[in-house]
Amino acid sequence: MRRLAGALLLALALVPARAAEGWEKFFELSFGDLRAEAAEARKAGQRGLVVMYHFEECPYCARMKREVLSRADVQAAYRRQFRAIAVDTRGSQEVIGFDGRALPEGEFARAAGVRATPTFQFYSPDGALLYTQSGALYDPAEFVLLGDYVASGAHRSASFAEYKLTRLKQRGS
Repeated sequence: MRRLAGALLLALALVPARAAEGWEKFFELSFGDLRAEAAEARKAGQRGLVVMYHFEECPYCARMKREVLSRADVQAAYRRQFRAIAVDTRGSQEVIGFDGRALPEGEFARAAGVRATPTFQFYSPDGALLYTQSGALYDPAEFVLLGDYVASGAHRSASFAEYKLTRLKQRGS
């Protein structure tokens, strides 16, 4: 009984610390099945999925979670357009890809061509890979712009650098 009470107290002590971080709110609770996730995105009127490949000890991921993904404005901007899913590149939880194959997270990430963390891959509701962003973006406005870039379809005709430049010019005029 004492162990149970001790464990409960420890769990309660950890809840405020995790809630204070807030980056977890960026991600949806995942089914582990990207087809089901895409169906949920479609039902919600979203453009598709954004999958963040990360791992616990990644300092770039930690900084991005802390400085960008924890922000309510970033979360709201992405939630309007995408269902956000996290995949741990060193994890063993099963992920079912759009092709129906089930792989542990680490193998799934390698099969998706992920070589660095964080990496963000954007998928349409039908499973087509739309865009890959390898590496962190620490400016929240730039990260929101990345989501707009993909959601608007601009990724089909311009690089992200060109899109950013065009958007800066539009704001300046």
